[in-house]
This record gives sequence, C-alpha cells and structure tokens, in this order.
Amino acid sequence: MSASFSLSDCDVIGFDLDHTLCRYRLRDTSRLIYDGFSHYLVSERGFSKDLLNPAPEHWDFCSKGLVLDLEEGNILKLAADGSVLRASHGTKHLSTEEIVKLYGQKREWKHFKSISEGFTRSAKYYFYDNYFDLPGALLCARIVDCLGERESSKKYDFWKDMIAAIEHNYNSSAFKENSGLYFPALKEHPSKYVHPCPESVKSWIRRLKEAGKILVLITSSHSDYCRLLCEHILGKNFEELFDIIITNALKPGFFSQTPDQRRFHTLENDKEQDVLPFLDKPGWYSQGNWIQLYDLLKKMSGKPEPKVVYFGDSMRSDIFSAHHYSNWETVLILEELRDDGDKEQEETKLRALKKRVKYEASEPKAPYSPSKQWGSMFVETLPGTQNGVETLVPTWYCTCIHTYSTIAIPSIESIADLPLDYKFTRFSHKLSNIDGYYPQAPREFTSINEPVTAE
Repeated sequence: MSASFSLSDCDVIGFDLDHTLCRYRLRDTSRLIYDGFSHYLVSERGFSKDLLNPAPEHWDFCSKGLVLDLEEGNILKLAADGSVLRASHGTKHLSTEEIVKLYGQKREWKHFKSISEGFTRSAKYYFYDNYFDLPGALLCARIVDCLGERESSKKYDFWKDMIAAIEHNYNSSAFKENSGLYFPALKEHPSKYVHPCPESVKSWIRRLKEAGKILVLITSSHSDYCRLLCEHILGKNFEELFDIIITNALKPGFFSQTPDQRRFHTLENDKEQDVLPFLDKPGWYSQGNWIQLYDLLKKMSGKPEPKVVYFGDSMRSDIFSAHHYSNWETVLILEELRDDGDKEQEETKLRALKKRVKYEASEPKAPYSPSKQWGSMFVETLPGTQNGVETLVPTWYCTCIHTYSTIAIPSIESIADLPLDYKFTRFSHKLSNIDGYYPQAPREFTSINEPVTAE
C-alpha cells in the first residue's frame, strides 16, 4: 500500500452528516442533549433531581474513548492491550490501589477482547466515541454518584432507563411530533446549535463534483432532520450537491449487515415506502446496506472496483465499520486536533458582551479540550520503573485511530483549500504512526523522540 493518500485517486467521496459535514456548537448541543436525557429520567423514571443542572466544572469529565463498565458503575480509560490506565467510580477518581483491587495487578478489564474485536454493544459496557455520546457519559457517572455506594456483589441496572431516555428524545417520530427536548430546540433555533458550512467547504464539494467524483451522503439521521440540517448548513438546494443520499442508515448496521438483513426503501414525504430489491439509479433512499450501494457505484463509475473514501466522526459507526466491512478508505473527523480551541470561548464572551451580561470564567470547557480528570485521549504517561524514566503509552482509542483511519483531520474546512491531488501521509505500521494526522499531530506527541506505534 502506498504511504500517501489523495482524494484525486478516489472515484467516490462519502460523507457522514452529524459532526462531519455538519459542525455543531458543542457547548450548547452538549447541554441540550444532557438536559433531554436527565429531565426524562427525573420526570418519567423517578431519578434524583440532583441529576439536573450540572455545574460548569462537571463537563471536564467528558472525554472520547472512555468505556462504561455497567456492571461496576466504573468509567475506564484503556490502554491498547485493554489494561486500565485510569478509572472512576461514577465521577469519583479511583487511585492506582483501588484500580488494582478491582481489576487485579495487571489491571485487565475482562470484556476488552469482546469490545475490541468489533465494537460490539452489550448490556455490560458502553463505548463513548462521539459528541452525541459524551453528555451521556457524564449523566451515567452522576447517576452512579446519586445511587451511592453499592456492595461489590450488586450490579447497576440503570442502563435500561438510559435507553428509554435516548429513545424518547431520538425515536423516528420525535422530530415530527416535537417530542423530547432535542428536536424542538433544533427546529426553533438551528443557528444556536449548528455552524453553517463555510464557503470554502461548499466550493470544495462543488470542485469534487466538477472533477467527476460521485458524492454520497450516508447518515443515521432520519430524512426530516437531515433536511433541516442540510438546508441550514448548505442551502435549500443541497440535494444538487450529492448523487446519492441515504438517511436512517442505522450505522454500523449499514456496513455490517447483508442485503437480506437490511433492504433499501424509497421515501415519500419523509416516510419510508417501497422495499427495493436493488438500487438502479441515484436518488434519496432510506436504510439499506453498503453491498447494494457499491453495486450501484460500480454501474455509475463504470469501474469493477471503484475506490471509495468515507468521512465520519464515529470510530464505531463510521471509521471501523467502513474500513473493516467495506475496505473503504476512511477520514476521521477529530475536533480534538483543532488548534483554535479558544474560538468558542471567545464567541461566548462576545455573545455575553452583546447582551451586556458579565462573562463568567466558569463557563464549561469546550468538549474537545483535554479533560483534567482523564488527561489526553491519545496517550497516558506512566511512571518509570527503571531510572525513573516516564513511559508514554498509547490509549486504546489512539490505537483504533491509527489502525482504522486512513488519515485524521480536525474538520473538512481544514482541507477545503488544498488541491484535490494533495498527497496526505496515511497512518501506517511501517512508518511513524502519527504521520496520518493533518495538519499536525496532537500536541501530546510533539515532545516524543520516538514514534508512538499502535501495536
């Protein structure tokens, strides 16, 4: 495989929508998601009102790449081999001694093999890898805090209530029915929660089409919500930018399931209609699977094996699945790579000044800023056992980035001004594994003399 990657070599450019083409105003969206879940749990499931109104400092708890151990009520930061690097019980930080007591001298988490082989879902654990998930991590940790100390033999059983809260806010009819808190707020004030696409991104998309690329939008969002977002960020004529739009894709099932399991449907007035035996033309569809999509892409490109690249933000739903099942190139959108982490804070100050409201320094941190409690989501510094030299250990999430992503970028805007034939250095086990980050590797790697590998 070539050490470089270029969009000019691809026949098909695929996009996720949420947190990929559509950038959210993360502070406002995170709070909205948290409120939607917590209000449901308090009003409908009898949970403590203490869950409501998290303090600004509580948001420091949020960090990508964490795993919730549902059996023990613990949140875990894992190394590439599945050992526990850091942990909390609820939001309470666990000491090294407490971690060893719970997980043994080697600090091994027993479910690591199961989750690492395919990002499987389970009633025993949950993996947090995107901004829609992170408010739920904070909420689950605070639920454990509210439930108080448990005997080690007892297991936590609140997950069924969290699932109910998620379904209440995001079920297929919630947008139309204005149920929950999330969709009504987005519909009323989309500009409060969503950044419009910069002109550079719109021009970049048009350049791709002019270069003969087939453009595909694949999102798990339903068609009505997709339409709202796309009209706001791209304009009323957004459909002209894409050859194929697939909504309610229910990723990762779109990639992992067969045509017999996941058929495409036609859409009429945002309602699913006929089940299709195959795709025979471009258009807007619902559900489906990558195999039948790829058959259509062969027909459209005139090539027996068209090369596809897919942009997405979720390791589980987008990157791993498109790489593992479809063998597509993948571009991970990772806002943690942004070098303008203070921009949203400045926007908050400006909004406050306009309203003649005093800006408080206690505003919650931007969700992509490093967590003080969890440290870097990429690496962990361990005390040295020999000569006191510290060891830098890649996290499991970092390993996943290097293994399943072709490259990782902070946003589509960060590459929109580059020529389409620009050659990116891909992640590779044979080279330095930090070279796949564009425009630069995370700050944590800048002082490392030796490359961090994903092995």
